[in-house]
Amino acid sequence: MNTQANIAPLTTTSWIEHLPEAALLVDAGRDLIVAANSAMGRMIGKDRRSLTGTPCTHLFTDQRPQLIAFTEETLFRSHGWSRDFMIKHRDGHTLELEISSSRVGEAESQNVLLLLRDRRQLRTLRERHDANHYHRGGLLEWRRVEELFKDMERENQLILHAVGEGIYGVDAEGRTTFANPAAERMLGWRIDELMGRVIHRVVHHSHEDGSLYPLKECPIYAAFRDASVKRVGEDWFWRKDGTGFPVEYTSTPILDNGHPVGAVVVFRDISPRLQAQKELQQALEEVESLKHRLEMENAYLQEELSAEYHFHEIFGQSEAIKAIVRRIGMVAPTDANVLITGESGTGKELIARAIHQSSTRRDRPLIRVNCAAIPKDLFESEFFGHIKGAFTGAVSDRVGRFELADGGTLFLDEVGEIPLELQGKLLRVLQDQQFERVGENRTRAVDVRVIAATNRDLKAEVQDKTFREDLYFRLNVFPIESVPLRRRAEDIPILAREFLNRACQKFNRAPLMLRERDVETLKAYHWPGNVRELENVIERQVITADGKLDLDLPGSEGSGRPSAEAMPPARHFDGELMTESELRDLEKRNLIRALEMSGGRVFGDDGAAALLGIKPTTLSSRLKKWKLEPKMFQDTATALQQ
Repeated sequence: MNTQANIAPLTTTSWIEHLPEAALLVDAGRDLIVAANSAMGRMIGKDRRSLTGTPCTHLFTDQRPQLIAFTEETLFRSHGWSRDFMIKHRDGHTLELEISSSRVGEAESQNVLLLLRDRRQLRTLRERHDANHYHRGGLLEWRRVEELFKDMERENQLILHAVGEGIYGVDAEGRTTFANPAAERMLGWRIDELMGRVIHRVVHHSHEDGSLYPLKECPIYAAFRDASVKRVGEDWFWRKDGTGFPVEYTSTPILDNGHPVGAVVVFRDISPRLQAQKELQQALEEVESLKHRLEMENAYLQEELSAEYHFHEIFGQSEAIKAIVRRIGMVAPTDANVLITGESGTGKELIARAIHQSSTRRDRPLIRVNCAAIPKDLFESEFFGHIKGAFTGAVSDRVGRFELADGGTLFLDEVGEIPLELQGKLLRVLQDQQFERVGENRTRAVDVRVIAATNRDLKAEVQDKTFREDLYFRLNVFPIESVPLRRRAEDIPILAREFLNRACQKFNRAPLMLRERDVETLKAYHWPGNVRELENVIERQVITADGKLDLDLPGSEGSGRPSAEAMPPARHFDGELMTESELRDLEKRNLIRALEMSGGRVFGDDGAAALLGIKPTTLSSRLKKWKLEPKMFQDTATALQQ
């Protein structure tokens, strides 16, 4: 009879009951205790049967993350060991544990066997064993060994204390075997707290962003797993207080007869280096920004220098000019905003430059912005700048005019052309001296003085709700009127002689004289284009002159153009005062006549703008103001030619 047939196989509960130590069989995948032996029940003061079917993590309530990492390590390595866990007895006191673990079953099994030992009881057993051992070996031998180890420890400590980098060692299971003082200082852990613990779970358990760092991906463990040196340029370690810091480290395997038995890790805190790199990068970005700004300023100044400025000084002896000079002298030393009003061609930009050059800001640039020439959708970018990618076509960062004018003066020419919906943004910058580039959240502060100029009646536009009243008062702190040339006829000879001398030098012509009758002809003309038109007329005469001037002005004899009397009926200006309404009518008739003569052309050498001696953008603005369409006059030129 087969005796084996009469022996029943041991159940799970039976074989775990025969283990000499407290034991738990855990289904790690479901976090359930499959079985527990009587020794386990005695350890925590509970019936072992009450543990079966309950979550294992309930026994380690405050150590759930460590338990998950530990069981993961056991399933990965097939076994594990730890001295990091604690468990509470039924009566409330806490037991410090040493746990051995192993995977049970096939490779895909999630069952883990845990053997738990009371560390206090183990210390008692070890002390008793050591005492018996040394007692048998003799006191002399014990002292010799003790002194030998003390000498070795002293030498090792001297070396470890002298090194500034953090150094620690791990065995083949990843448990800490030693650490130097530098490692203690950087990690915040004492050596006795690290000894015997799996250091990956202590200082290397998570990435910088807090995501889990699996043990199998750790380069430190790969060093003795692959028996090769691993160097990592940037990684993350965690301190005892929960804060982290960037590190670089080298993990070197320790070999015994060709077999890895552990590794030595040398690491350093690279926070100062990264901070220095960050500061250097910020400094380089600042230098690049300043370089870009200087390039913009230089390009702007080169543009200004290459442009044809009609005059660099204010010429004239009239009371109107003297009054303007006095007002420039009063306001220039201050930082008050100035609003210069007057017709086109009267020298509003010249007044702005004179204010800037007489101010304390003269060493910084005067940045000019022609508000009438800026497209509506590019207003913010032109004024405040933009960053790369802020909108389609923004391929790089751009410095705006306000930023370029920082410390200097911003001249807003034709300020009345700014669209109403955009005036509020300009007002905010004038009030706060702060702005943001398009597409950027960073607020930038500037110190800019604003001088604005316009040929429009802003006060009337404020009443018509086409210009913001608060912006008008912000700009009109100190008003200056640029007087039209017809109201200071006594300055015409002075200006004409200056322009004549310059034109002769410019076109390399022999000097020409201005005769008395030429002066009278010039003074008799009403100069709708003001000083700019006067200069254009003089230059044209120098180009066509054959040894002497032959002035050809509208209304003068020999002129091929229709005279002012040929225009629609209106009171002719004979030196008497004219009302504002009469002046507006005169301006409108003059524009219509220019369009008729040019066939509706605005641009070009024979366009209406050239005939009037003004900029095409200025003419376009005036035509828009009077609601005149140039194409309406295209047939007129044909009729005049016939």
